[in-house]
Amino acid sequence: MKETIVLLHLCAALLLQPALAQEKKQPLPALGANLELTSVSGISSGGFMAAQMATAYSARFMGVGVIAAGPYYCAGTYADISLVENATTTCMSPAAPSVAAKGGISLGKAKEFAAAGLIDPVENLASQRVYLFSGANDNTVKTVVVDAVQQYYSLAGVPEDRLRYQKSALAGHAIVTANPRDLPCEASSSPYINNCKFVQSHELLRHIYPDKRAAANTGTLGGDLIRFDQGEFLRGRRTSMDADAYAYVPNACRAGGCAVHVAFHGCRQGASVIGATFYQGTGYNEFADANALIVLYPQAHPSESIPANPRGCWDFWGYSSDDPSKPNFHTRGGAQMSAVMAMIERLGQPAAAQP
Repeated sequence: MKETIVLLHLCAALLLQPALAQEKKQPLPALGANLELTSVSGISSGGFMAAQMATAYSARFMGVGVIAAGPYYCAGTYADISLVENATTTCMSPAAPSVAAKGGISLGKAKEFAAAGLIDPVENLASQRVYLFSGANDNTVKTVVVDAVQQYYSLAGVPEDRLRYQKSALAGHAIVTANPRDLPCEASSSPYINNCKFVQSHELLRHIYPDKRAAANTGTLGGDLIRFDQGEFLRGRRTSMDADAYAYVPNACRAGGCAVHVAFHGCRQGASVIGATFYQGTGYNEFADANALIVLYPQAHPSESIPANPRGCWDFWGYSSDDPSKPNFHTRGGAQMSAVMAMIERLGQPAAAQP
């Protein structure tokens, strides 16, 4: 039964896919976007990545959504164990709350890195709008880990009305939709997109952009889904990022002035694994169409050799650093984050600057 639901989901996503995504890839266009209104979100490893970017580049992001993930530099929580050990225990399914992620430790590390000039000043965090989510049936990244993100932002000075923490008594490890073709709410299996009878991307985007309006999740879109050359933005030998990525551009955004939202997929959710399912089936594009918002979908892929990233996760423990003895994944010099920032900057360039 589960396999049938997944197959139906994949087929539906392909049917809804705009024609442009099927065409030959093109350079990411310059669209004159308003980069003062840039935000980021993600699920699982993508949620860790969203938390990383919103801190490392805090001057550039006005909002962040963290779904089933932990705080900034979670992999460095406890110095007596390795980054990867922290990532797979402390930051996911700790044996006890006492050995789980700690918002205070993460914020202390952020202050240390900011003082060294490796990331933006932490004072910027207080002005961000923050959406968090955890499901009670999520045993991959337990609620106590997401609690640490709430603590992190509270200690950073984010006012209560800017921080929304949504919890579900039913949800498993997944991004949530209201699509009956998706997996049951309590599931924690591929493609990690569950029907919990609300569209999570809409909830988080309306919190980040409170002036935006609700959008129907009809699947009828008027803009363009672009398959672009992600490779031109990559630097380094260990990024585990695809040659292609995607962006949804509403027609209204061709004239410039639109906000930009970056949506990170989770492990085993990239296009090389599940096709169009994430970038077409999670509701971001419908909201974007109704609210003149560009959505950027960077892509990571599985790697069995160098780097070791067999599940196609975003890097929150150090595999992408060219020098593993000096990991920089959590800084502005990180290969993945700097590539995504270059994509955002391209979107902000005047249309005449299009390559």
